[in-house]
Amino acid sequence: MRRGLVHVLAWTLATGAAVTLSWWGVHTVMAGTAYDPPRALPLTAGDAKAQRSEPPTASATSRPAPTRTPTPPTRQSSSPPSPSASPTTRAPAAPRGPSGQVKSYDTDGGRVVFDLGKTSASLVSATPGAGWSMQVWKTQSWIRVEFASGADRVSVFCTWHDGPPRVEVGTY
Repeated sequence: MRRGLVHVLAWTLATGAAVTLSWWGVHTVMAGTAYDPPRALPLTAGDAKAQRSEPPTASATSRPAPTRTPTPPTRQSSSPPSPSASPTTRAPAAPRGPSGQVKSYDTDGGRVVFDLGKTSASLVSATPGAGWSMQVWKTQSWIRVEFASGADRVSVFCTWHDGPPRVEVGTY
């Protein structure tokens, strides 16, 4: 009886260690890939005008601008105010990446959105269509998004190694 319990305990510990190690390995490999949620870029006045001319998409939402303005603290002490002293609205975080022109490319396989700067680009989002899978490759001078469904392939390729970013869409 004792021998059987020792075997069960050893098997449980070995299985738990294997599962933990596997989870940690997959988590490490998947961190920072296309499976992370995309970062949103703030809209500027020029982007808002451009979006009005395009038909709205299913994911488009409109939110009213915040009406509350930050109020300066009224305390005259040298110590900083406590976090709960007065509620204020925060300014939007500075955008990361090229901060150029945000352009969307709709293909048979899905939709890709790039932030195209003057000398580089960044991937904002890539969403495969129904029945399509997606794979993303990134380097210092190009980004490639490929959608696949069976034998069909659609590739969206953005390069900027020898000039301003340019986007090519290919089906093969």
